[in-house]
Amino acid sequence: MKFDVELDARGLTCPMPLLKLKQGLNKMEAGQVICVATTDPGSVRDFASFLNQVDSQLIEQTEVDNGYRFVIRK
Repeated sequence: MKFDVELDARGLTCPMPLLKLKQGLNKMEAGQVICVATTDPGSVRDFASFLNQVDSQLIEQTEVDNGYRFVIRK
């Protein structure tokens, strides 16, 4: 899958991964896809809650390399 934006938030703790995601989405156009890498387990809950409140869709969430990978379409 091709990503329009790739964001590395590994090593950051709550709330920074979520803030970085919000900043990334604000710079994107509708239909674009962002891939976010995190290591903070709280990002699983935070991203799910946030995405339920905004007009963006979680396409994929996987555990990889001692962290998490989120693919989100704005």
